[in-house]
Amino acid sequence: MKPFSIVVATDTNNGIGKNGQLPWHLPGDLKYFRELTSKTKAPDKKNAVIMGRKTWESIPPKFRPLAGRINIVLTKNKDLEVPVEVYKAQDFDQAFEILEKAPLMDLVENIYVIGGAKTYQEALKKPECQKLYITQVLHSFSCDAFFPPYRLEFERRNLSKPHIDGDTTYYFTEYVRTRASSVII
Repeated sequence: MKPFSIVVATDTNNGIGKNGQLPWHLPGDLKYFRELTSKTKAPDKKNAVIMGRKTWESIPPKFRPLAGRINIVLTKNKDLEVPVEVYKAQDFDQAFEILEKAPLMDLVENIYVIGGAKTYQEALKKPECQKLYITQVLHSFSCDAFFPPYRLEFERRNLSKPHIDGDTTYYFTEYVRTRASSVII
């Protein structure tokens, strides 16, 4: 399995969503997400984004699949209909099998897990999860989905200057894994 990163935005209580949607609208964070998950160093490469079914369904149809990226949806639902260019996988192992075979093995530069809560929880258990890109929103929202605890195994390495959209302040942070996962599988 190749190393991968997580991309997430959390509020002050590690909330990430409410009723299958983001509880905030931060254009600066959406731009950051698009640039981070789309940009590659090599012009002939693409990045892959791995997401759970609920995250896939939360993306407005006009933005699905996420443009310029290889989209992989984790689902046990064999009947879930996705566009022909989108890959389906039952779990992380199958998603990485897809990424490590032709035609994708020579095409993918970076891999990002982009949600939701259950998918993040599984991703954090994997030692290949090496970085977290967390937009830390300095506000508490009414959330029903949360990002799992991570601070025992990851250390913050970068913190951006504050960004403000409307009356909401947030930071872009980068964490790196400093300890092996203590989760027993």
